[in-house]
Amino acid sequence: MFDLDSDFIPGTASNYFSEPETTTTASLSSSTVVSTPIRSNSKNATAQTIETYLQSVSALVCLSHLRWDFVYQRPQHLLSRFAKHTQLFFFEEPLFFDNARPRLAVSTREDNVTVVVPHLPHGLSPAEIEAEQKTLLDKFFKVNHLDNYVLWYYTPMALEFSRHLKPALTVFDCMDELSAFKFAPPRLLELEAELLAKADVVFTGGQSLYEAKKDRHKEAFAFPSSIDKAHFAQARQAQADPADQANIPHPRMGFFGVVDERFDIELLREVAQTRPEWQFVIIGPVVKIDPATLPRTENIHYLGGKSYQELPAYLAGWDVAMLLFAHNESTKYISPTKTPEYLAAGKPVVSTSIRDVVRPYGDQNLVHIADGAPAFEQAIEKALAQADDQEWLNRTDAFLADISWDQTWKDMVTHMQRISQAKAVK
Repeated sequence: MFDLDSDFIPGTASNYFSEPETTTTASLSSSTVVSTPIRSNSKNATAQTIETYLQSVSALVCLSHLRWDFVYQRPQHLLSRFAKHTQLFFFEEPLFFDNARPRLAVSTREDNVTVVVPHLPHGLSPAEIEAEQKTLLDKFFKVNHLDNYVLWYYTPMALEFSRHLKPALTVFDCMDELSAFKFAPPRLLELEAELLAKADVVFTGGQSLYEAKKDRHKEAFAFPSSIDKAHFAQARQAQADPADQANIPHPRMGFFGVVDERFDIELLREVAQTRPEWQFVIIGPVVKIDPATLPRTENIHYLGGKSYQELPAYLAGWDVAMLLFAHNESTKYISPTKTPEYLAAGKPVVSTSIRDVVRPYGDQNLVHIADGAPAFEQAIEKALAQADDQEWLNRTDAFLADISWDQTWKDMVTHMQRISQAKAVK
């Protein structure tokens, strides 16, 4: 029942780096009942298996600052697995339209995932936005008879319209230090403190973030980025080069990810200028920074957004994979999901000294660590010579053997089950 890696393939609507799209969308009022059947509640709080625990939960309701269709990453991997066992409602931040009537747009995705997006009129004050979201949320819960539900937060900002709710369990999956990101709301730190006090359990997206939060909650646990090995291992097989990459010469150094304030623009600029014979392939959207600041040379190729399904085909045509992260407040606690993804693809990896990449990947000589253009260039040269290093590949595979999103998800559910049973006893 829980062996998901072998058959878990995200649906085509779940795009890794493309503009949001929906599979089935209905413009619904907040009084509309979602047609997915409600799970019955379980009165037995002891000796439950993971399966029976999940069946006892009427729904998992996620409040997120990320959109389901923007980047297929940690939230999608974890929540899609919950959706195989109970209802999954993924509430996004509002979209604003001229003269809009406040309502909820409800759309479906693969495997029982329901995405809910508030549509609000332009011109509302922050207080009015929160009040409208609270009203819409309350009506949605009432009409859909959500009582024994889990509330799963990705953003503390959602407390402004949800702090009054009474879930069976409150989870804070702290995947990033959001307060360090560009344009972070001023109240975020205050609300994070409130959420840490409210949450029953806290998961962190990496070891460094765990070390920063562990003294603030007695039930805090580190769950670093995981991997769908079978998906990215496709890159080890010969396959046709995607059309927009096929004419790029070798050697190719590749990066996929969001290009934002975490991306080291100057490092890319300097290495590309120094080694014009090397080709740099950059996949992903440019957000929160001016695209005009990106280096534009003949050997840098910005290929834009690609779906999660397409990534292995691009990776297969790279010679080296890169983690081009700058050193600033926004990268202090990151645990890049792409590190194990690159390695599962069998590609040598060069990274700047991001703490959660150095530990454990750099320390175990699985990833080359280098800062500054001269050192990064030398590390790429070493990585290029690593293509046929079977000993490195064997060590890499041994390290990844016990890492999977399935295992991460099951370990999280085990903590949730234990804490829920303890609450029931009290």
